[in-house]
Amino acid sequence: MAQKVEVTWYQNRQKRAVIKRVFSYIFLTIGAAIMALPFLWMVSTSLKSPGAIFTIPPEFIPREWRWDNYVRVFTDADLLLGFKNTLMIIIPTTIVGLFTSSLAAFAFAKMRFPGRDMLFFALIATMMLPGIVTLVPQFIIFRDLGWLDTFKPLMIPGMFGAAMAVFFLRQFFMTIPSDLIDAAKIDGLSYFGIFLKIMAPLAKPAIVTQGILGLLAGYNDFMGPLIYLNSPENFTLQLVLASFRGYYTSEWTLIMAGSVLALIPTLLAFFFAQKQLIEGITMTGLKG
Repeated sequence: MAQKVEVTWYQNRQKRAVIKRVFSYIFLTIGAAIMALPFLWMVSTSLKSPGAIFTIPPEFIPREWRWDNYVRVFTDADLLLGFKNTLMIIIPTTIVGLFTSSLAAFAFAKMRFPGRDMLFFALIATMMLPGIVTLVPQFIIFRDLGWLDTFKPLMIPGMFGAAMAVFFLRQFFMTIPSDLIDAAKIDGLSYFGIFLKIMAPLAKPAIVTQGILGLLAGYNDFMGPLIYLNSPENFTLQLVLASFRGYYTSEWTLIMAGSVLALIPTLLAFFFAQKQLIEGITMTGLKG
């Protein structure tokens, strides 16, 4: 009798586990479909004719496949120039900014100097300021410096690091034992040598993660180039895509075709660096 009761309990447990797993898959499938729907709609729109966009009921699969929309993106606007200008802005800015942010994060995490905590909290406090508050003063400063319609306003401030990057990297440096630094000091290494030879290699996942986030932020930035760039030869990729929008009409098929092409580098970056990205975010959150 006891054995029969035990078998029945085990079978019920197995049924509950199967039902729970089925509902989990259904929930995840619905969530994945909802998340993928905007992307699929963008691809579908990029292959439609202009008159088929606003039809009712909506056509998810185009009746007429317009592959020439992807050709027109390059002929009607200089998409390659926008891509080149974007890379010229974000690559040096990200590399230099990442180096300075890493140095500042290392100093706040492992070095002892008067006022360290106050300086760090002051730095964190700058994250509370909305960007729109400093927009006008920044514009006046850059105008007086003669930097308008150049890449300098979009590059030079970013090379001094960012508060969010410093905070993110500091959290990672805090997880590295200080005994390594003490041992390196005994071996005669300076703080800069400790950073280059010990801390930076150990923090590779966090640095790579922050680098990718910085690249994506610069790559998708629309407001900065819109404010500081006027000449079409200086337009970034986002401004080139925006040029398909007019006051009265917008060429949505070309905008979506350009958006699909612009999305490819970000997908490749995530595909090749997803391991470091996930590892960096996970390890940074382990210890505050």
